[in-house]
Amino acid sequence: MHRFLTEIRILKAGVQNFVRNLTLAVAAMAVITITLTTILMLVVANATLNSTIKQVNNKITISVYLKDSVTDTQKNDLINTLKGLSEVQSVSYISKSEALALYEAQNAGNSSIQSAVAQTSNPLPATVDITPNNPSQLSQIKDYLNQPTVIALQSDPSSYSGALKKAIDKIAKTTTLLKEGGIISIVIFAGVSVLIIFNTIRMTIFNRRDELQIMRLLGASTWYIRGPFVVENVIYGLISAVLSMVIVDILFTTVSSSLQASSFGLLDIGYANYYFKHYFWFILLIQFLLGILIGAVSSVIATRRYLKFKTSK
Repeated sequence: MHRFLTEIRILKAGVQNFVRNLTLAVAAMAVITITLTTILMLVVANATLNSTIKQVNNKITISVYLKDSVTDTQKNDLINTLKGLSEVQSVSYISKSEALALYEAQNAGNSSIQSAVAQTSNPLPATVDITPNNPSQLSQIKDYLNQPTVIALQSDPSSYSGALKKAIDKIAKTTTLLKEGGIISIVIFAGVSVLIIFNTIRMTIFNRRDELQIMRLLGASTWYIRGPFVVENVIYGLISAVLSMVIVDILFTTVSSSLQASSFGLLDIGYANYYFKHYFWFILLIQFLLGILIGAVSSVIATRRYLKFKTSK
C-alpha cells in the first residue's frame, strides 16, 4: 500500500511539473511531434508505395518481339527457357495473325488504319509476353533477354527498355530515397528531441536545486525525486503522439478531398488515407509507445546525468 501511494505521489508530482514547466515543454513537444509525424508519414508512404508496386506488378508484361525468320523450335526453346526462370511468373505467345487480329480489334473505329492494314501484308511480329514475379527481378529477366543468342531472335528491343522500364525504375528509386531520407530525418529529429529534453530537465533541476536537496535530506528516495521528471516527459510523448495523429489526419483529409492521387506522382493519396484510417488505432498505439519511449529514456538518462546524489537510496 505504501509503495502504491508513493507511485501516486510521483505521478501527481510529474503532472504538476508538466503544468509548472509548460513553457519549456512546448519546445520539447514540438520536436517530438515532428519526429513522430515523420515516422508516421514514412510508414504510411512506404505502405502506399508497396501497394503501388503490387498494382504495377499485376499489370507488367514484358513483350519480346520475334523476327519472322524464327523457327518453331527456336520459339519453343525460348518459351520453355523463360518458363524455367525463377523470376518469371508466366509466359504467353501471340502469333503474327493473332497480333494483327488484336490490333484490328483495338482500332475497329479507325477506318484509315483498317484500310492501311487491308492493303499491306501483316507487319506485326509474333510476340512472347512475360509476366514477372516481382518488378525488382526485372533486371535478371533483362540480362537473359540481352544475351546475344536471344537478341538474335528479336526484331525490336523488348518493351522493358522503353517507358515501362522508366516507370519501374522511378518507383524503385523513389522508394529507396523515401526510406533513406526518412531514416535520416527521424535520427535528426529524435536527436534534437533528446537534446531539448536534456536541456529542459537541466534547467528545471537548476531552478529547483534547493527544493530537491531538502527532499533528499528529509529521506526521499532517488526514484521519488527522479520519478516526476520521467512522468513529465512521458506526458510530453503522449501529447506529442496525439498531436502527430491529428496533424496527419487533417493533412490526409484535406489533401484527399481537394487533390487527385496523381498530384503527388507515385504516392496514391487515396490509398494513403485509407491505410491511415484503417489502421488508425494500431498506429495510435505505436505512436503512444514511441512517444513514451522517447520521453522516458531521455528523462532517465538526463536525470542520471544532471541529478546526482552522494548517497544512493
